[in-house]
Amino acid sequence: MVQQRSCSRRNPEEQPAGGPTVVAVTEPTAADATTTAGAPAGGAAPAAGAAPAEEAASAGGAADSTGSVPDGAAARTPPGHTGTQVPAQGGRRTTSAEGILRRQALRESAARTYARSLPIVPVRARGLTIEGADGRRYLDCLSGAGTLALGHNHPVVLEAIRGVLDSGAPLHVLDLATPVKDAFTTELFENLPAALAADARVQFCGPAGTDAVEAALKLARAATGRTGLLTFTGAYHGMTAGALEASGGAGDVRVTRLPYPQDHRCPFGVGGDEGARLGARWTETLLDDPKGGVPRPAAMIVEPVQGEGGVHPAPDAWLRRMREITAARGIPLIADEVQTGVGRTGAFWGVDHAGVVPDVMVLSKAIGGSLPLAVIVYRAELDVWAPGAHAGTFRGNQLAMAAGTATLAYVRRNGLAERAAALGGRMLTTLRGLEAEHPCVGDVRGRGLMIGVELVDPGTGAAAPALAAAVRQECLDRGLIVELGGRHSSVVRLLPPLTLTDEQAAAVLDRLADSIPAAARRPH
Repeated sequence: MVQQRSCSRRNPEEQPAGGPTVVAVTEPTAADATTTAGAPAGGAAPAAGAAPAEEAASAGGAADSTGSVPDGAAARTPPGHTGTQVPAQGGRRTTSAEGILRRQALRESAARTYARSLPIVPVRARGLTIEGADGRRYLDCLSGAGTLALGHNHPVVLEAIRGVLDSGAPLHVLDLATPVKDAFTTELFENLPAALAADARVQFCGPAGTDAVEAALKLARAATGRTGLLTFTGAYHGMTAGALEASGGAGDVRVTRLPYPQDHRCPFGVGGDEGARLGARWTETLLDDPKGGVPRPAAMIVEPVQGEGGVHPAPDAWLRRMREITAARGIPLIADEVQTGVGRTGAFWGVDHAGVVPDVMVLSKAIGGSLPLAVIVYRAELDVWAPGAHAGTFRGNQLAMAAGTATLAYVRRNGLAERAAALGGRMLTTLRGLEAEHPCVGDVRGRGLMIGVELVDPGTGAAAPALAAAVRQECLDRGLIVELGGRHSSVVRLLPPLTLTDEQAAAVLDRLADSIPAAARRPH
């Protein structure tokens, strides 16, 4: 059972003063236009090149050994901060958070997503904590959709970025060799599965994970001379055309969709090891059936844990079976590690749990240390690219490579993957206590610090997206940022930084545990 300690008792200074989080500040007055450039409203600007401890202080509290702001300190508003202004840029006038949000709604595309469900204006961040322009502090369990392995503005990341800036090194180099790139590739290969690193090539792609997926699909097709793809129900691989085609929500399907194993809503109605076995059997039968209508494909692409699909970890035995099936038939196996990589699941790579060595790994998000970077790593025999076969103007992001090197090394040296496995396991155990206490909690699942809580209708067991959205809002009201995923957006997802402390984890769980019954009491 979960001990439900309210966040107001744990951190009274972070508890909202009655009512929702949505910013309620007035439009700027004439006085709002006169703050010093680069300084918080009512305070002095931080000195350039401030030491990590000074940065932590400016974020509202002292940094702990991981570079995160302790939960209690995270709530304190810096002296002189009025909560109604944001730092000015280049001497231009500052405006209220309300005004910024209104202009965003008027100017930005209707395709914006997070801005709709999280109406906050971040102005400072450190570790787990974000400070909004309204002066409130939030515990960020979205982490840039899994990008921030070390949380916001970790000292080692800032030091690496400053090192490049202060060195006079070029910031834009296309695909030229540089010491910064060499350091990144060396650290990356140090952390790859040994059997892949021994004979691998790396392709720097455009800076988004979806471009790396496109590169992987293009490479497999070029290397095999085939065009078809094997993908999985519930998959998510990005938003460009080829990546969307391989994802579970594709409307114009030109790929072969295979069942991805899961317990809560098993496609075969049995779940567990037997459900995974049946899924593997179906895959093998389909590929070997001369009348199955599936010619030998160019590749199979799989996520070791489906994130956007609802936080479904692939069973280890099933993933090993997919490797056996593809290897026996000469089908390259592509592991999409965009969200699962760099310690997130409790191993450095999601495939490490099963001991699987894929032919291609797609990497982005955390490998850039919070900055845009994406690569594919693949077996040398697949390296059939002609010069320029896959390129991108910004594939030489020096700042991201430096930040990525620092992040990869920090995760490795400090055993953060192992830490994620242990802490994530304890968090899952605690959250599973909610299933017995709250009938609307249909399932709790995850791996490492990649956790999902599925909300359901207590009477029917059907997915409950409205309830999940209400839980997300109740969390935000309590100063906790979470997002939704799953087939019907009914899964509350937690992606905290790997530097999460035990105290911070307890605060996150308290706020989520408080939010679920509060949301259930709302009319839907």
